[in-house]
Amino acid sequence: MTQPIDVSVPHKLGREEAKRRIAANIGSLQGHIPGGAAVTSNWVGDRLDLGISALGQTVDASITVGDAQARVHLVLAGMLGMLAAPIAAAIKAKAAELLEDHRKA
Repeated sequence: MTQPIDVSVPHKLGREEAKRRIAANIGSLQGHIPGGAAVTSNWVGDRLDLGISALGQTVDASITVGDAQARVHLVLAGMLGMLAAPIAAAIKAKAAELLEDHRKA
């Protein structure tokens, strides 16, 4: 059994600026996963494909960036599906951090 999770993150940055910020911040994703994780990422047009490995499990995810929103999509397989609600809540709580600007002025 699989459990899909979709979270939309609205923004007013425009597509290119949102992509730039996500690319700059994606490295911090590992720190938000309990027990640590290995994260791989690859841009394909306006979609960032992610491979997340933690606690012996692997999850494929994507972030599709639009002009006014970013859409996070992942599918939890097996036992991870039982954790869908808390994982979705964590994504909703933290996803906007991917769009923060951490450049020094």
